[in-house]
Amino acid sequence: MKSSLFKEVFQLFKFIQDIFLGVQKILMPPKAFSWQTFIYLSVFSWGSSYFATGSIKVVIAFLGWVFLIAGTAWYTTDDPVRVPGTFMPVGALITGFLVSVFAFGHQENVITTKTIVLWPTLAAIITGIPEFFTGGGALAKTTIPKIEVRQKIIILLAWSMLISCWLQFYFVIDKWIKEYPSLSADNFQRSTFLVRIEPKTNKPQNGNIILNKIQPEIEKQISNKAWSEVERWLLEANQQVGNLGKLLIDENLNEYEERSLWKIEPRISNIPSGYQLDILSIWQGPSENPRGFFLQKTCRIQVKNTNNKSVGAIQCDRNSRFFLGSPPPQR
Repeated sequence: MKSSLFKEVFQLFKFIQDIFLGVQKILMPPKAFSWQTFIYLSVFSWGSSYFATGSIKVVIAFLGWVFLIAGTAWYTTDDPVRVPGTFMPVGALITGFLVSVFAFGHQENVITTKTIVLWPTLAAIITGIPEFFTGGGALAKTTIPKIEVRQKIIILLAWSMLISCWLQFYFVIDKWIKEYPSLSADNFQRSTFLVRIEPKTNKPQNGNIILNKIQPEIEKQISNKAWSEVERWLLEANQQVGNLGKLLIDENLNEYEERSLWKIEPRISNIPSGYQLDILSIWQGPSENPRGFFLQKTCRIQVKNTNNKSVGAIQCDRNSRFFLGSPPPQR
């Protein structure tokens, strides 16, 4: 019984010892010049920078990044695992990401657009650099790689730069859609490089917003006004609606770059009971349709008698309609 208990205690002690030795092997540098030393120096530098101020803090933090990148690069290239289909080590991706964050990140946002775009290219450069050196450590010497290796480096760098270009293209398109959201109303079926993931927007929302904002303003200027004033207003409708449209566009689309690409115009026609006023929100920006598109909200203006006076009455459609093509000409 005692022998069995002693054996179990010994096995538990041996298990704890193996764990301790494994951790010690990882944490304890085998020699002074090793990747662990660089990692420890980076941790020490960042800890020291916390207590420093001014330019000293910047210098110490900079050294911390340098030590971290050097230690990570060394550790991940000792026994590299390759990215499938390439000779790029996975460690080069990690090191490239750290270099990209260090070079293009900032305190407010560590991962920026440049960080992501340049990551593949930096990883390819880091992969190719060791091929220009022979030996290791302080005994490393520069050399020119064999032609087969040079070809691999050029192909890898070209593919990585192509990936960076596509990433940059994505961010450019994303920025355009945010600044010019009405572009999302277009049809991208004939595009060779754009694919619609989200459902198509039936109406450009910004153009619809202006129509909904201008409708009550026009109703105020016409409703219950003397019919002679209403007809005078209709004669000056181009100027009245145009000025009001510009004011509402500046107020409601101030955060969008596309605000200068919208124009509000009226179209007036006679109907048996009075006049029909079509308010057009016209898109003047790029479009898949060469003739563009516009939105239209229709209002009917009629005369009504109140207290033996002829005054104007206006009734507008609740919803606007979307049209592909050029707007009808002004009369």
